[in-house]
Amino acid sequence: MVEHLSIPTPAGIFDAIGAGPEDGRPVLLLHGFPQGASCWDHQVEVLGAQGYRAVAPDQRGYSPGVRPTVAAQYGISELVGDVLAVADELAWPVFDLVGHDWGAAVAWHTAADHPDRLRSLTAVSTPHPAALAAAIRTDEDQHARSQYMTEWRNSNTEQRMLDNDGEALRRLFEWKVSPSKVDEYVRRLSEPGAMTAALNWYRAGRAGSRVDKVSVPTMYIWSTEDTVFGSTAAFDTENWVSGPYHFQMVEDVSHWIPDEASELMSSLLVAHLSVR
Repeated sequence: MVEHLSIPTPAGIFDAIGAGPEDGRPVLLLHGFPQGASCWDHQVEVLGAQGYRAVAPDQRGYSPGVRPTVAAQYGISELVGDVLAVADELAWPVFDLVGHDWGAAVAWHTAADHPDRLRSLTAVSTPHPAALAAAIRTDEDQHARSQYMTEWRNSNTEQRMLDNDGEALRRLFEWKVSPSKVDEYVRRLSEPGAMTAALNWYRAGRAGSRVDKVSVPTMYIWSTEDTVFGSTAAFDTENWVSGPYHFQMVEDVSHWIPDEASELMSSLLVAHLSVR
């Protein structure tokens, strides 16, 4: 059974979902934009049923109890700090870390900066930040794909995305995510201050900020129909992992892997964890 949790930290209280025995091997799952912890519903339930202790928080800005109003408070150091603070509150000295989209970016930085805290890393969709930065500089295709990051820092983005019952926000999901899930994401981001908080991740952070190679065992999952991240950065990611590395390419799936291909995502994750 999936539980609803409240996790107090020095930054505030994070809402979360969790499953599995309290003494199970700990797995923390981080969502991206514009979703929430529930994008991991299937994975949390599957992991819990297999004896893991899986927890997925609504991250900074998505949890009402941790919603700073200043964009600078959404920098990568604050986001990584949240990961460690949540793990500390859960009494997890070492844990497996999983992330999708922005959650994967945070996970890459956490793995690079705090390898002693992680048993393994699973990054979904988002390549290693250094590989992405290089691709943005040298690959015209990735440069074009990444223009939205600059555009979304504009002050009118909130209104544009939420107008007409979140029409522009809904289009981001490319009709690949179930309507009920999209309704949930739009409803949550329509809360006062929530969309601004989510966009502040883009306003405070910069994709490809300096990050070292990752030494922990890593699986990177990339889908061929991802409109955000192209093959250049995806294939280069292996050069930024010095530890055991597995690259899993998924055919005919969009950027929204945890939602669109939930059973496949869960099976890949379980297989990765089972050998670590």
